[in-house]
Amino acid sequence: MKTIGLVGGISWTSTVDYYRYINEGVNEKLGGLNFAECIIYSVNFDDFQRLNAEYNWDGTFELLVNAAENLKKSGAEAIVLCANTAHIVSDRIAERINLPLIDITTAVAQAIHKLDLKVGLLGTTYTMELDFYKDKLIAHGIEPIIPESQEDRNYIEDTLRDELGRGVLNPETKKHYLAIIQKLINRGAQGIILGCTEIPLLIQQEDIAVPTFNTTKIHADAAVAFALQS
Repeated sequence: MKTIGLVGGISWTSTVDYYRYINEGVNEKLGGLNFAECIIYSVNFDDFQRLNAEYNWDGTFELLVNAAENLKKSGAEAIVLCANTAHIVSDRIAERINLPLIDITTAVAQAIHKLDLKVGLLGTTYTMELDFYKDKLIAHGIEPIIPESQEDRNYIEDTLRDELGRGVLNPETKKHYLAIIQKLINRGAQGIILGCTEIPLLIQQEDIAVPTFNTTKIHADAAVAFALQS
């Protein structure tokens, strides 16, 4: 079994899910008392959020690559960035550390291809509005629909930062998210990418009539597959 290095804390609430999913996935494959060999480096979420808000991508890179380098020194054989937004600097990190980096967009694209759907994308404003995430999906033949309204996009960003990233799950926020998702469905979305690893804390498959793509679970499954490959 290969040792997986998790760059977590972005936020801690979804890092908990990564740890659970990866351990459950290994145990499902191997049985008994077999669980994952993994290392977590949890960064300060406030630093991550502040650098992103300043569009200081060099600062975000330095924060995350420092975590990845420490994981490598500790024996990690691959890196998982436990956030969709973090992948804005994923290629730079992979180049610096010279270790496999398990890319979340690649894993998500593969999951979408299995169902061959037109999809809507929810996430941070960076994930929805910048090109780094959408371009990788487009390279796989998937052009996602994002919320049209700036107000809706800002609402998602604000609640991800101030509520879900702190472990606060508000029923009114859930209603608002479901309304935004319905707008995407009305525009032709046949599936919804929960493209921030905190969103699945609030929105589950049973809440929505169309398929959802839980990026936390999909990414964790990709990490398990890597860890157990011969």
